[in-house]
Amino acid sequence: MRLEHLLLGVLLQRASTGYDLKKYLDTFGRFLRSNTQMSQVYRSLSTMERDGWVEHEVEPRPGARDAKRYYVAEAGATVFLDWLKGPYQPPTRFQDSELWGRLSFAGFLSTQEVIALLDTEISTRRAEIARFRHRDRSRDRAPELPFDAELADLVGEWEHRTGAAAIDAHVAACERLREQLLAR
Repeated sequence: MRLEHLLLGVLLQRASTGYDLKKYLDTFGRFLRSNTQMSQVYRSLSTMERDGWVEHEVEPRPGARDAKRYYVAEAGATVFLDWLKGPYQPPTRFQDSELWGRLSFAGFLSTQEVIALLDTEISTRRAEIARFRHRDRSRDRAPELPFDAELADLVGEWEHRTGAAAIDAHVAACERLREQLLAR
């Protein structure tokens, strides 16, 4: 998921200034993309305007610098919807934000499209659980520096159990959302 997709989705809900977009990313969009800099927002807006995806109007502000209020052009709406409704290929890490990015703009989708997105995510993660949950986690080591194998194994097992609990919770949350959508 690219920053441009997020910006288009936000702008399609409400025309905004670059400052407003950065504020959104720091609050509502905080789990979609971390540490987005103001310069990245403005650079993306400039590129998107050059590509015909967004346009702006100057908003005069007496006593302060004028602001540019951006809104989505037809080409930008097409780009956004092509991404949002396009094939979803779950990333290798369920913690990556592609699913969350798409779900953040669920209002532009039908209930059935959201359910299909969740079905893809759930089936992919269940297959990963089946493949990796009980894999052999022993490691052949030959460290050249002092190495506490017992400590490394203890932490490695903790990481495995913690990751397993996290992916189980993720799948369960997706299934609960799916059930809520089916009940609508």
